[in-house]
Amino acid sequence: MSRIVFVNGAFVPEADAKISIFDRGFLFADGVYEVTPVVNGRLVDYDAHMERLDRSLKELRMAAPCPAAEMRTMHEELVKRNRLGEGIIYMQVTRGVADRQFNFPKDARSSLVGFTQTMALIDNPNARTGVKVVTTPDIRWLRRDIKSVMLLAPVLGKQEAYEKGAAEGWMVEDGFVTEGTSSNAYIVKDNTIITRPLSNRILAGCTRKALFRLAREHGVRIEERAFTPEEALAADEAFLTSASQFVMPIVEIDGQRIGGGQPGPITRRMREFFLQEAQKA
Repeated sequence: MSRIVFVNGAFVPEADAKISIFDRGFLFADGVYEVTPVVNGRLVDYDAHMERLDRSLKELRMAAPCPAAEMRTMHEELVKRNRLGEGIIYMQVTRGVADRQFNFPKDARSSLVGFTQTMALIDNPNARTGVKVVTTPDIRWLRRDIKSVMLLAPVLGKQEAYEKGAAEGWMVEDGFVTEGTSSNAYIVKDNTIITRPLSNRILAGCTRKALFRLAREHGVRIEERAFTPEEALAADEAFLTSASQFVMPIVEIDGQRIGGGQPGPITRRMREFFLQEAQKA
């Protein structure tokens, strides 16, 4: 069955979905996006994702494409029409359609598209074995707090990781790990989770936000500070978080096993806490 997608107010079969070649997302990467998990046919952390979307739009002085109630209806209708039990909804807002010019067009209306992807979030086989990571230079712009569709640098980093047999690349800048190409990065040392503090240099992950809350509720200590690749190699555990992977154990960095080469106890606990909450969403 062909997926039903959303394009500027209409639900259409994916084969019939079209956007203008003059859309500024296509021409300039002048747009933002969000990825919302779906578990048991229900949206997970939806409010957090929409709060971040609103912030990204404001940072780029971009108009919201529709009222908040319509945005939620779009998400719920995509779940319903595609019978999505588990997976994600990707949605993207651009500044709209206008003749190609660098300055903001005066009369363009924001464009909105959305689609579903089916994937295993709860019983992800990688969570049982853990994944491999390699480090790669962070060559991105300095407004990574905006969830922009300008993703060529992360694409290159992810491709490098795949070609080296890894699932993710940890980007390194000025000798410190910033984040993954599509995830936030963490290590565990002496029963403490260590992760970089929020700034313009990393994205404020919604799963990261939920992880912090769950850690407080369950008495797990988190220390916000930058860490080096060398610290990561000496860590007891390592993991990443993202909307499509939740809490994912890391068992190898740059070819060196971490914590004996198997998912660590704190990582497993935090993933279980997150799964329990996601399944109740």
